[in-house]
Amino acid sequence: MKTYCTILSLFLVTACVQPGGKISLSNPHVQVVKDMFAAFNEHNWQEMAACYADTAQFLDPEHGPEMVSLSRAQLVKKYQELHRQFPDVQDEIKDIYGDKNHIIVEFISSATGQDGKKWQLPICVVFTVKDGKIIRDRTYYDEPAN
Repeated sequence: MKTYCTILSLFLVTACVQPGGKISLSNPHVQVVKDMFAAFNEHNWQEMAACYADTAQFLDPEHGPEMVSLSRAQLVKKYQELHRQFPDVQDEIKDIYGDKNHIIVEFISSATGQDGKKWQLPICVVFTVKDGKIIRDRTYYDEPAN
């Protein structure tokens, strides 16, 4: 009976996502996304882009209402430009929700503008991960009021 309880407890601890659970400890896709955010916060754009497939799909208000395809090189260029405008840009993850290959991240992006004013922007992204790489990045946020 003791062995049965131990095995049952181990199974429950390593189960994918329990109802109401935020992340799965055994979901490797969560780690891919965490690695991407870590590289972003280090401003290591090559390493960040390496978390994505060679060409990935993006939905972002910056690009309009349709999905666009970006290569890793285009992604590096995009974030190098962001870094030039906001040298101290950082993302603070608030919550991560994982289910199979879909990872949802709520975070606060913050930086100091060229005018010296600090800003914060709440963002939510739905990532789709396949074969250890992000293949789809759907980003949602409201444009800040001026």
